[in-house]
Amino acid sequence: MITITRKLEFDAGHRIPDHRSQCRNLHGHRYVLEITLAGEVSRESGASDNGMVMDFADVKALANEHLVSVWDHAFLVYEGDTAVRNFLDTMPEHKTVVFDRVPTVENLAAAAFDKLSHVFDAHYGRDLRLVRLRLYETPNCWSEVTA
Repeated sequence: MITITRKLEFDAGHRIPDHRSQCRNLHGHRYVLEITLAGEVSRESGASDNGMVMDFADVKALANEHLVSVWDHAFLVYEGDTAVRNFLDTMPEHKTVVFDRVPTVENLAAAAFDKLSHVFDAHYGRDLRLVRLRLYETPNCWSEVTA
């Protein structure tokens, strides 16, 4: 097996409602997402991805379609954070993503891994799988989920 990693970035806002520091306030981050896939190298002569585990452009396109474009420039809010949800509901067509848990980087990484593993695992019928997802909240802080 060989692994490949693709990095993507997006911006989103959130808050941690019960946090004892400034993170309880509305704020945003430039998130960095690293997707690591493991699989066999394609040996299909004439195929566009011959010699690759998966074409990096395809990794990007699928991640954008299923996650990045959904979360980018959205407010990521916990369903139990009624004060913020009520406020966001006053803005028609506001881009809001509601989570069943507090949107900490740990919970966001777990949600992203769950969503993307269904997209990448066994893609193209090959033994391909998502083996690691790392989500940076800041350049110095991240959460990592491994298969």
